Amino acid sequence: DAFYTLSRLEGIIPAIESSHAVAYGMKLAKTMGKGSVLINLSGRGDKDMDYIIEKYGIR
Repeated sequence: DAFYTLSRLEGIIPAIESSHAVAYGMKLAKTMGKGSVLINLSGRGDKDMDYIIEKYGIR
C-alpha cells in the first residue's frame, strides 16, 4: 500500500526496498503528534513496475 500511496499522492515511484521505509513511516506517523516525518528514498521504482503489476495488480 505504501508503494501505491506514495505514487498517487506525491507522484514518486519508490523502489520496492524504499517502500518498506515508507510503510513504517506511515505507521509511525499515526502514533506521533503534528509534525513531519522525513524518509530518505533510494533506488528507482520504475524498474520494478513489471514485478509490482504481476504480484499486486494495477490499483
